Amino acid sequence: MTSAAPLVTLSTASVYPETTAAAFETAARLGYDGVEVMVMTDAVSQDPDALRRLSDHYELPITSIHAPCLLVSQRVWGSEPWPKLRRAQAAAELFGAATVVVHPPFRWQRDYAREFVAGIEAMADETDTRFAVENMFPWRAGSRGFAAYSPNWDVRDEDYRHATLDLSHTSVSGSDAIQMAADLGDRLAHVHLADGSGAARDEHLVPGRGTQPCAELLQTLGASGFSGQVVIEISTRKAATRDDREADLVESLAFAREHLAKGAGA
Repeated sequence: MTSAAPLVTLSTASVYPETTAAAFETAARLGYDGVEVMVMTDAVSQDPDALRRLSDHYELPITSIHAPCLLVSQRVWGSEPWPKLRRAQAAAELFGAATVVVHPPFRWQRDYAREFVAGIEAMADETDTRFAVENMFPWRAGSRGFAAYSPNWDVRDEDYRHATLDLSHTSVSGSDAIQMAADLGDRLAHVHLADGSGAARDEHLVPGRGTQPCAELLQTLGASGFSGQVVIEISTRKAATRDDREADLVESLAFAREHLAKGAGA
């Protein structure tokens, strides 16, 4: 018996500056397996009832929740980090979503950073929802790097129960994505599929257009029977037209499915 192929889902961030509602419509029409909701300043992304209506209308499951932990979402769902994670957990449980994606704390969130590793572990003991901590990267000012995240941007440095691997972030940090996946082993629960050119900025390119081993990683996941989700999280904000945006989303979905299938020997 062959294992089911991983779900390939769409992050709502991939249609920005279009809306969360537009992401559901687009994902359904293009044939994605589900949606990851990036909780942002868009009011719909913050409203579980509105999200459920979208999920029901488009007959498309919400498979993961990205907690509001970006700089631009620091005030979304309040300013205290632990209540944000509780709300993300509640939303995930409401939708039957397997995963909450969370970033390591910013270094200036001192109390949160000090409690983060133990706190995430304690929350994981209370729910079937997986808190998948995402690899980040050093920030750069000119030619100088500085540590913006605590305990660290590299999720391998802590014994997190579950992790998210983002290939745009490995590009910025100069990490070997294949090695990072191998080091994480069974803790790798979630993948943000995008590409990068090795620049010092977070690019989130269409997979296959940068230097990251996107195809190799997908084939490895397909061969291993990976049971997590592959989430297309690309940046289309510079797309000249909606057709151009959708072409990038179609290409990304086809790339993911092609290489997962190659790995599985399909």
